[in-house]
Amino acid sequence: MKSDCAAPGKSYSVGGMCNGTLYLLATPIGNLEDLSFRAARILGEVEALACEDTRLTRRIFERHDIPSPRTIFSYHEHNEESAGRRILGLLENGTSVAVCTDGGFPGISDPGYRLVAACRERGFRVEVVPGPSAALTALIASGLPTSSFTFKGFPPRKSGARQRFLEMDRDALHTLVVFESPYRVGKLLDDALAVLGNRLAAVCIELTKKFEEIHRGYLAGLADQFRDRNIKGEVTVVIAGSNPKFVQADDPGGSDGSV
Repeated sequence: MKSDCAAPGKSYSVGGMCNGTLYLLATPIGNLEDLSFRAARILGEVEALACEDTRLTRRIFERHDIPSPRTIFSYHEHNEESAGRRILGLLENGTSVAVCTDGGFPGISDPGYRLVAACRERGFRVEVVPGPSAALTALIASGLPTSSFTFKGFPPRKSGARQRFLEMDRDALHTLVVFESPYRVGKLLDDALAVLGNRLAAVCIELTKKFEEIHRGYLAGLADQFRDRNIKGEVTVVIAGSNPKFVQADDPGGSDGSV
């Protein structure tokens, strides 16, 4: 009788046991048409799915008419340890599992890297299924240098810690990319201006979605623009490195509008 290890998504561990495959699957950050053919195929074939919010992920299945996996459960920062153990147990029993977030890559400002490390240690097969990334989309849309950049996730919530967070990159030439809560964008821009000086930056809101906005300008002008503005949705902020050609010393300038 032929072993089901030969089936798609199966792999042999070092000990010869038949284990499942872990798929780290990138999903659209806004526009559901950005789901890749490969991601759609795997979502339709995989036996179990661990996702940040099951309700949001089901929209992908409905939009692309994909059959739902037999097992769907939540995997997020509040249950990372317990859900991670469940994923490892499924893999060990020969069940392939896909992991996805509400948008973008698992493991990028979301749980994932500890799970990958545990899978590597146990000899389980891990496949990354590429797709949309808010950090890279904002970087390219910002018009700032892309040859060298640093992505640092979410800054601290309190101003003092946030300024220390920014100071670590004050003298660096690379472009800085961060995520931010829509409720703290103005405060981040104020702290960035105080720590980094009046550099070129871009505030990217709701990327790839219907009400996408990209505001590009110097930090002083952007800070004035967003200090008292109410924002809804996902926000990515891109800030130029310390190169003098991206710093405005005298005229505070302003945003050059939105796209």
